[in-house]
Amino acid sequence: MADGSRDTSGVAEAGGAVAGSGERHLRVPVGADATRWATRGRCRRVLFVVHNVTSATRLLDVLPLFNDDLGIQLLATCPGSSAFEGGVEALLAETGLPVLPWEQALDTRVDLAITASLGGQLHCISGKLALLSHGVGYNKTLATPDTGHRTPDTGRLSPGALGSAPVSAPACLRPEEPVESALTSAPVFGLSPEWLLHDGSPIADAMVLSHPEQLDRLRDTCPEAVSTAVLAGDPCYDRMLAARPYRERFRRAFGVRRGQRLILLNSTWNPESLFGDGGGADVLPALLPRLIAELPADEYRIAAVLHPNIWHGHGPGQIRAWLDRALRAGLTLVDPLHDWRQALIAADAVIGDHGSVSYYAAALGTPVLLGAAPSNGLDPRSPVADFVRRAPLLDLHTPLASQLNDLIAHHHPFPGPAQHTTSAPGSSAALLRTLFYDLLASPEPQQRAQLEPLRLPPHQPAAMTAPLHVLTCVTAEPYEVHVARHADPAHESVGEGDAHIAVHEDTRDPGQLALADVVFRHGDAADPRFGSPECWTAEVLERHPYSSLAAYITGPGECTVRTRAGQILRLIGEPEGIDPACSASALRAWLTAGLSVERAVENGITVRTGRAVHRVTVTGSREPLP
Repeated sequence: MADGSRDTSGVAEAGGAVAGSGERHLRVPVGADATRWATRGRCRRVLFVVHNVTSATRLLDVLPLFNDDLGIQLLATCPGSSAFEGGVEALLAETGLPVLPWEQALDTRVDLAITASLGGQLHCISGKLALLSHGVGYNKTLATPDTGHRTPDTGRLSPGALGSAPVSAPACLRPEEPVESALTSAPVFGLSPEWLLHDGSPIADAMVLSHPEQLDRLRDTCPEAVSTAVLAGDPCYDRMLAARPYRERFRRAFGVRRGQRLILLNSTWNPESLFGDGGGADVLPALLPRLIAELPADEYRIAAVLHPNIWHGHGPGQIRAWLDRALRAGLTLVDPLHDWRQALIAADAVIGDHGSVSYYAAALGTPVLLGAAPSNGLDPRSPVADFVRRAPLLDLHTPLASQLNDLIAHHHPFPGPAQHTTSAPGSSAALLRTLFYDLLASPEPQQRAQLEPLRLPPHQPAAMTAPLHVLTCVTAEPYEVHVARHADPAHESVGEGDAHIAVHEDTRDPGQLALADVVFRHGDAADPRFGSPECWTAEVLERHPYSSLAAYITGPGECTVRTRAGQILRLIGEPEGIDPACSASALRAWLTAGLSVERAVENGITVRTGRAVHRVTVTGSREPLP
């Protein structure tokens, strides 16, 4: 509604059904007697409507656009209409903004409300409303919302809405297959009257679009809302574009070593996603063990980005329980709120599905292999649907390493994702802030509008506590040790050379320690719990008489080892190069081949892992202990 007024009829009758109706109302900075208590009580009010963590990611993108304006009071609320409210309370607490119960938010006059989702009684908000997309545009079809205005991710539809559910289609359309016209009967979430209008009028005063193609579809599907459309770019994508120069830092943060490829698994939510079990082929249970077993640990780094609706819908503890074996074999779960964009920038390839993250990856030029590619649930005219029809598919009957190698070697980015993600790359901050301040009828700050830079994620090296099957081969002059390690494989290593087992002391299966040729652990050299690297290695070899070597890893490229002969050596490689546990296995292979410690100390050891060649310095040798 252009004048910013909202129809508040129905609020009172909703009564206790309104989320937050039983919560205690805020008295500061808003409330019946707020003027008595507020230090700055003449501010314009901007309300962020947070349906769930997914929508919050986009709202957090634009939050800094109001920084340094002493005339703005920021507020937050949660409508309580989403099934995925897990994590919202903690997220809002992290922002430090005053959080209004939904009932109070509807009763409070605000100058501007900003939402990145639909659902709840948005039409009842008293103030201007700006609608952003929480993904890469508007692509998904969804049944008509029920009378309670449930959000699209609840999956709870009124009986009358069942007739408008998405029409089924083949699991994966290819370019030569026709798009079923029946799909167009399902309303497109965010572009259809069912979602955008209330009593025939637009819910939002401004609907932000990132590309004109969305405006074209909006004209066809909901002409009544065209007057509210504003082309203002994509702040999420702009933050990624600005962070691309820091790709190597992000790779180091995710523990990617020199010569390794970072393979990122990505799944949106719903049964037909990569993580889902309702798409006809339950891909993940077959894919995960093979990724860990088939891809050499020193050549590939595996991480996963899961949609917040998976993370908070099933619970982080349940996700970790489901993925426990993979986590012990080196899989890293990426923070789905703060660090998923950095992981996309760092990745060499993505195995994903039809969600926005896979499309963003393609827009960045990263090779994408679709492990799940359902066509139903997507607007067939959308860029994402076009991408799903054209992108290469994962083949579970073909070796994964060869598929990934071919994908990367022959990759030619599709022009569509980069072209259709935004029509104003790098300009969303300025465009959005101008829009917001126009809606506020307030002068825009003079300083340049800027988005928050993506943070540098915490260091997350691979934590492999699963047994490692190691295949080594020592070549003749100039001596090189070839090492291939596989975490928790279904079968022992096959190939020419000498095979042995390396086991972390914290393995889930202590029985594996009795079989280990190399036992290792990570720790501080001064950690009193282990005495010292020298004490710990002596203790380990005494406890495990069949082990030939113990390695105490003290840094990203360093470890102290003790041989069965009693020699104590320090192995030093590049911090971003070889894994010290791999250096220990290389030394074991060196000695097994009959080469001397003295030669290793004099010349060092050259270790080859896949395409990468590493130099390991060996120091600190002394005579065998009595």
